[in-house]
Amino acid sequence: MTSLTAQELATQPDCWRRAARAAATARGLPLPGERVAITGCGTSWFMAQAYAALREAAGQGETDAYPASEFPAGRSYDRVVAITRSGTTTEVLELLAALRGGPARPATTALTGDPKTPVMDAADDVAVLDWADETSVVQTRFATTALALLRAGLEAHGPLPQGVKSVAEAAADAAAAVAEPLPEAAPGAEQWTFLGRGWTYGLAQEAGLKMREAAGAWTESYPAMEYRHGPISITGPGRVVWTFGPLPEGLAGDVARTGGVLLADSATPDGLDPMADLVRAQRLAVAVAEARGYDPDRPRNLTRSVILGG
Repeated sequence: MTSLTAQELATQPDCWRRAARAAATARGLPLPGERVAITGCGTSWFMAQAYAALREAAGQGETDAYPASEFPAGRSYDRVVAITRSGTTTEVLELLAALRGGPARPATTALTGDPKTPVMDAADDVAVLDWADETSVVQTRFATTALALLRAGLEAHGPLPQGVKSVAEAAADAAAAVAEPLPEAAPGAEQWTFLGRGWTYGLAQEAGLKMREAAGAWTESYPAMEYRHGPISITGPGRVVWTFGPLPEGLAGDVARTGGVLLADSATPDGLDPMADLVRAQRLAVAVAEARGYDPDRPRNLTRSVILGG
């Protein structure tokens, strides 16, 4: 029987296409020149990292990303964007309340999957992606759809950085990522290291988190250029290095010398869009969980939303 998580992650190509259409009328998406901070918790924070790096690379304005619990008090922004699938995450709601009551009040936008939650009243503008919401505890399609919406918002105001595909092209790649077999070496490995550069570092972080959440797997994530400054020592036979986006010069040879396996499908313009490559990593997390006898729909020690007691 196919897990609910596997069913939901397979719908991402259509979700991204819908997000691209929704971006044209969504209120509160950052405008060029605005000084923006984007925030969230867990998976949402990693999507925030990816968007912040992509927006700055596109030349559309200074953009920072923070976990909601570590947002810097007193720093001035034109707009703060919060990603919260559940709309109930304590740290996000507390941050939005503090921003609303602060002396230098930025405009606030929330991206959520549930219109019947407190975040609807906590932000100035709310984009409801209820068609991408999930029953699963482990986030897949909501997070990437939120990033697709933000990415499409960038496209509406100018060209994306060289080598970055449109959301429509990414969705086409995601359809291939859903259908094609996983890389042969990946499911049977004992350890996985995920690497990214620029906006894809957030995706690498998210890939590692998915593996830990769903499968209890030993994974690590780093900026690709930092890998040789220590983390390479963990790589060896039976272990995988999975890169998102361009491959640093010489890294393939360095991985080969360790006896590890390098996977770099999104390393070239003809390869998968890095966000579509993340879909493959999500599928890998489900496959490894099932191989280990875990239920990816019921990850250990996790709930769908973190709501802290008073």
